[in-house]
Amino acid sequence: MQDNVIVITGPTASGKTEISIKLALKKDAEIVSADSRQIYKYMDIGTAKPTQEELQTVKHHCINIKEPDEFFNAGMYGKVSRKIVQDILKRKKLPVVVGGSGLYIRALTEGIFEGEYRDTAIRNKLKNELNEKGQKELFSRLVNVDPKSAEKIHPHDAKRIIRALEVYELAGEPISDLQIRSTKKADFTPLFFGLQWPRDILYKRIEERVDAMMEAGFVDEVKNLLNMGYSPDLNSLDSLGYREIISYLKGNCNYSTMVEEIKKNTRRFAKKQLTWFRKDRRITWIDMYECSGTQEVVDMILDSSSLRKKIKE
Repeated sequence: MQDNVIVITGPTASGKTEISIKLALKKDAEIVSADSRQIYKYMDIGTAKPTQEELQTVKHHCINIKEPDEFFNAGMYGKVSRKIVQDILKRKKLPVVVGGSGLYIRALTEGIFEGEYRDTAIRNKLKNELNEKGQKELFSRLVNVDPKSAEKIHPHDAKRIIRALEVYELAGEPISDLQIRSTKKADFTPLFFGLQWPRDILYKRIEERVDAMMEAGFVDEVKNLLNMGYSPDLNSLDSLGYREIISYLKGNCNYSTMVEEIKKNTRRFAKKQLTWFRKDRRITWIDMYECSGTQEVVDMILDSSSLRKKIKE
């Protein structure tokens, strides 16, 4: 497995961290996080970061590398993570990429367009049109000018719709065409594994995780970030859980409503993650409910003969 990289993905609360740490301990591997929020310092509970003990037990990368007010995107992650993976491989160790951020995983394994086509005025104009005409109007425009991107972007993903239209107005051609020319696949072999649960069990795990986060002091974590001077309008804090707690702290809802909103939005997020990953035929899906425990999952990932027999495609 000298040039192979194991990628463990799946929806939130599917057990990725536990599996990856057990696998890393068994193979003396190093973990590369593919989570778009775990990169930020001080955002620990809400991003379900590995514990300090886990971080000390297994070498982790791409965690706590940025301040909450520092700009970071998938293209930057792709460059950083590729260098890390190559360094791990040079040291004859196994890289284990873990996370539920599909765009970050794509940036690492396939590359991602990160062109210089950016214009604040055009972006603001598109945001104004979004407010005046709605997402449906802008998405219809995207379908007309860049149907390939429209197939990949959810009709309600305003941020990505605006980005694709911004590039089109500046470059005069679809971002999908630019991406094909400018992206480059990594020079290692990624082996993809997805962790899946029956929907009702996954939703129960999500609710239990949110309750545990609240008991662990999630609200205090958000208060601390705001007290440190970080703006509630930061992109990092416009994240699942953080935005709901900020709304609660502003007095827009009561505590129980806030908790239920986090649970509801986390379920929606998990559904979006599964929709994204289901399109990737490279992923071998492991039915966690059918496994006797996490050790069996680790063995299945590492044992190719067991993969053919036990893992449900």
